[in-house]
Amino acid sequence: MLTRKSADVIVIGAGVIGAACAHYAARSGLRVLVLDRGPVAGGTTGAGEGNLLVSDKEPGPELELALLSAQLWRELAEELPSGIEYEAKGGLVVASGEKEMAALRDLAARQRAAGVTADEVPADRLHDLEPRLAIGLAGGCHYPQDAQVMPALAAAHLLRAAGGGRVRVRLGEEVTGLLTGAGGAIRGVRTAAGEYHAPYVVNAAGAWGGEIARRVEVDLPVRPRRGFILVTEPLPRVVRHKVYAAGYVADVASGSAALQSSAVVEGTPAGPVLIGATRERAGFDRTLSVEALRRLAARATELFPVLAGVRAMRTYVGFRPYLPDHLPAIGPDPRVPGLLHACGHEGAGIGLAPATGLVVAQALTGGEPLLDIAPFRPERFSPAA
Repeated sequence: MLTRKSADVIVIGAGVIGAACAHYAARSGLRVLVLDRGPVAGGTTGAGEGNLLVSDKEPGPELELALLSAQLWRELAEELPSGIEYEAKGGLVVASGEKEMAALRDLAARQRAAGVTADEVPADRLHDLEPRLAIGLAGGCHYPQDAQVMPALAAAHLLRAAGGGRVRVRLGEEVTGLLTGAGGAIRGVRTAAGEYHAPYVVNAAGAWGGEIARRVEVDLPVRPRRGFILVTEPLPRVVRHKVYAAGYVADVASGSAALQSSAVVEGTPAGPVLIGATRERAGFDRTLSVEALRRLAARATELFPVLAGVRAMRTYVGFRPYLPDHLPAIGPDPRVPGLLHACGHEGAGIGLAPATGLVVAQALTGGEPLLDIAPFRPERFSPAA
């Protein structure tokens, strides 16, 4: 019998990944307890732009996950309140020169073979899509499947919409330990408020997922990858799509620890323009980086000169949960029966959340996964693997 201190499954983390895991587990009939040491979306999710992208992914397992998620986000946009600000505005990737354009053309061809809609845009047609774009660009690619949500509200509504009272959320309770029983199997978690019992625990702690894994002596090498975002004053819709420079794809795939920056610019329904993106491995240091912000402003105004006279109202910093092979860890961990992972999505977690949640729910209920999850197996980093 389930009590206030028990559930079918405990989810650690109330970001968008944890919320999606709870949502789909509850829809499968499970009783879910979600625990977070902070508020809903208080970690990486709250510092995200809300990108739902297929355009920035090479063909392979992550793109397959993204395509499934894109379909699920469209379905969720019909079910969840309009407050999640789902906007199927599409993405525009632009190249500054012919060499970049050739690489973008090659990537788009391979993406099309994997199921992505990617339409080449010649240089003289770019302004049909983005009238305020800089002149002199070599061309681009339009990705109509790219979309955006307001991430914090999306996480909150995913938790609220599971229905039937199957999801309970306890905020401000940090998980200090995982409880195990005979044979090392999971039997719950420990917090300062006491113990909660469940036969399954989902580690959806984002950039802190490695720390949770270590509490049962499991090696999951999740590391934080810091990024800054600039937010402008509210404007008329000067940027219609998510627009980014072709070099952004290389930055996403890079394992460099050094500061990297490439232009990513998009408008929002509320008016402000969001400007990214930087990446660097700097631990959990939240210190404001003037150099990072300078690069963001410079890259953005190169793409959209109109932004040169616009005020930046604020900036925020977040930590992408980075794994060395740039793929998330999703599914059961054979080293600890009852432990599942859903973390390590780096900067793609908001876009990949629904498919991740569905895969985890299928693993919990014995369902047949909709795609091959072997590339995401959590134990792949262990010496034995």
